[in-house]
Amino acid sequence: MSDRPNREDLENEVSSRHLAMTVDEAEKLAGYVDRMPTPLEFHLFDTMWSEHCSYKSSKPVLKTLPTDSPGVVIGPGEDAGVVSFCNHDGVEWDLVVAHESHNHPSQVLPVEGAATGIGGIVRDVYCMGARVTGSMDLLRFGDPLGKKGETTRGIVRGVVEGIWKYGNALGVPNMGGDTEFHPGYDDNCLVNVVAFGMVPHDRIVHSFVPEEAHREPYVLILTGKPTDSTGFGGATFASADLDGEQGIGSVQVADPFLKRVLSEANQAVLDLLFGKDIKFGFKDLGAGGIACVTSELAAHGGLGIDVDLDAVPVSMENLPPEVIACSETQERYGLAVPAAVVDEVLSVYNDRFELPRLFPNCRAAVIGKFNSKPVYNVVCRGQNAAATPINYITEGVVYQRKEHAVNCGAPEPAERPCNPRENLTKILTSLSGCSRNHIWSYYDSEVQGVTRFRPGEADSCVSVPVEGSRAGLAVSGDGNPWYGELDPFLGGAHSVGEAVRNVVATGATPICATDCLNFGSPEDPEAFWQFKQAVTGITEACNALGFSGGDYPLPVVSGNVSFYNQSKGGKSIPPSPIVAVFGKIHDHRKATDIVLRKQGNAVLLVGTRKDELGGSLFYRTCLGHHGGTVPVFRGSLEKKMADWVLGVIHDGKARSVHDISGGGLAVAAAEMALASRTLGIQFSLDSNPVTLFSETPGYLMEVDPDFVENVTLPEFVSVAGRVSAGCSVSGNGWEVDLNSLRKQWSDKLASVIWREEGV
Repeated sequence: MSDRPNREDLENEVSSRHLAMTVDEAEKLAGYVDRMPTPLEFHLFDTMWSEHCSYKSSKPVLKTLPTDSPGVVIGPGEDAGVVSFCNHDGVEWDLVVAHESHNHPSQVLPVEGAATGIGGIVRDVYCMGARVTGSMDLLRFGDPLGKKGETTRGIVRGVVEGIWKYGNALGVPNMGGDTEFHPGYDDNCLVNVVAFGMVPHDRIVHSFVPEEAHREPYVLILTGKPTDSTGFGGATFASADLDGEQGIGSVQVADPFLKRVLSEANQAVLDLLFGKDIKFGFKDLGAGGIACVTSELAAHGGLGIDVDLDAVPVSMENLPPEVIACSETQERYGLAVPAAVVDEVLSVYNDRFELPRLFPNCRAAVIGKFNSKPVYNVVCRGQNAAATPINYITEGVVYQRKEHAVNCGAPEPAERPCNPRENLTKILTSLSGCSRNHIWSYYDSEVQGVTRFRPGEADSCVSVPVEGSRAGLAVSGDGNPWYGELDPFLGGAHSVGEAVRNVVATGATPICATDCLNFGSPEDPEAFWQFKQAVTGITEACNALGFSGGDYPLPVVSGNVSFYNQSKGGKSIPPSPIVAVFGKIHDHRKATDIVLRKQGNAVLLVGTRKDELGGSLFYRTCLGHHGGTVPVFRGSLEKKMADWVLGVIHDGKARSVHDISGGGLAVAAAEMALASRTLGIQFSLDSNPVTLFSETPGYLMEVDPDFVENVTLPEFVSVAGRVSAGCSVSGNGWEVDLNSLRKQWSDKLASVIWREEGV
């Protein structure tokens, strides 16, 4: 006779435990175990079936993204994606990339939330066996001068503080990223984080117990910070609406100094295991904590596991089993190794690196044993805390969500007066058009000594991640919320297009992409339609912008979906697909920045200007208008432009290159002049909004005069002007002296956010 509970009893359990799962899901769980689930089982499945872990709403849509291409070693599915990068001194080096969000925690506790976002993404790369060589933050905040400006300013300051305090102490160079302000993020900021690193091809580590565990005894070692109650319910918190102060207890507490020691200790353990040719599995403890890492390591290896929670090092007494198993305490890792080498592994952590001396009760300990019976068994204080077929935990649930198309567009302005001098001045001194250097100045971008171009010096940051090699790595991340709210398809497509252009402008060939898809509730048909449209845009752009030859796309090898970005009292954030693109330049010495080189050089315009100013800086800043026609995504033309620009750079003919995006041609020229300090650009073009401020994709390129004389330019390239003396941008009858604007342009963020002058 079944002991399965009735629906009312299950509803009471879901409500009293503040679970995110539905009653239908609770009934499904009760059916799996054929009884009332234990508290641990409730919380375990609540976590593993959350949007954050199972992608239960997005999984069918994500299958449309291109993920395979020559050079892809590991696509989506493990802790990070891996692509081949270079061969140096007989060693094949692979690039490891990961992309995540920490939006809800950063809204509630900005410092801690942003810090743990960095910690989590760095662990994902470490766990693939890589040395982390860089990170990047892609930030979206509300309007600091709007109705909730005081709150927004505090969140900005807190997020930046969390990033620099954790990242700088960690010893990983921060490669900047972008920051946008939009009132749609007043109630829900976005903190998207990227990390990347390098690993020898024959030392890639996988996040599952190896095949050898079917033939010999393997155990699970937990190492790192002792488990406490911080982060309990973090994954489900990330899969729910924000509501006031809720979720503060779900935010983890990071310890970057412990992380650095653990990273060194982990590397020593990996050296030990690789040196003995021992197969093993390795995974960081993120969402779902111990319960997630133990069940996933076992299930993905086709095994079961017995977990002893009494063996878990804890920092608080009498923690309930569900808290020990599911809390998301930071700075922890799980390692699946043969029982025969346990003593050696524990000795590295506890004796050689002295973890117990670094933090009270910090240590490595055996907490589980893998077995051939595919069951997830957990005991705590002599009692069974969980017992369920393990595949049920990791298979998740999938929903076919309803969608409803939205007419997002808005008309063009009735009039478009254009005064180039006044317009360009207003844009450059606005919060949207000013320098982001004040934010980047908090970050250490030069630790490790691998950085070639720092944030702001070129369209993408460039590093030399393999010591002794000339191969350079370029990375850029982008996403335009004003495009997304007017046309989510184009918002997705242009997030790829702009990131690709930024990488190409430094001379790097794009090799892979990651994405973070930030939207409202998937249960809202309009929000889900926006999500599908954005993914379709990303797919189309990646298919058009592959650089591996043939019909191969630009592969998306890692990413994250973040739903429920809204408060219960407010509307969803603007559709916010954010894409990072990674590129390789064979000789980093040939990388190009945005600094103008010589008076009299020719300035080429790559990409014809179109009457597409919808969502543009010009419309928003100068006309106070938020509608209009978003630039069309022309995939074939984007690819032709990129190929041509790369060819000129690789031939050594380009002196500086800058992509055309936010603010159009005029702002791109101004940024090149500001970077150069003593040189500017004089245009020989008509002075009208379409020519100067349209954000139709393209590039500005500085070349020697004889290049123009000796080369037949393609139809999409024209001579736009020349490099002039003095830091200015000028045209037919107008000129903007940029030196007079430099202080306003560079100090705007500090004056609004940090010093709060004029607020």
